[in-house]
Amino acid sequence: MNGSGLVVVEKYETFLNYIYPVLQNIPRKHGILKEKIIQCVFAQVELLYKAIKSNHASKLYEADANLALIRFYLRFLADKKRSLVSPKKHQVASIYLADVGKMVGAMIKGKTKYKKIY
Repeated sequence: MNGSGLVVVEKYETFLNYIYPVLQNIPRKHGILKEKIIQCVFAQVELLYKAIKSNHASKLYEADANLALIRFYLRFLADKKRSLVSPKKHQVASIYLADVGKMVGAMIKGKTKYKKIY
């Protein structure tokens, strides 16, 4: 799992390099929201490493849940009422994030595949 795990981190880093400047350009009057999503985006790196290194399915679920939270924030920022992120930037970021989500989902599926339910 460690080989594929590092690929996940590299894919996420691509997303991070794209989205960080976008988030930095959010106006100051939305500072609390801006800080919240930036913390969430950087927390994902830690969650991915913990999931890879611990080799526990529960950590993978935590990482997957945080990805869902990031998706929510991106949708919220791109909503027409706010338009803090352009639709194009939201689309590109969502594609990058979807790649990471697919990989995490595959890791979860591989981890829970052989467990018996009693």
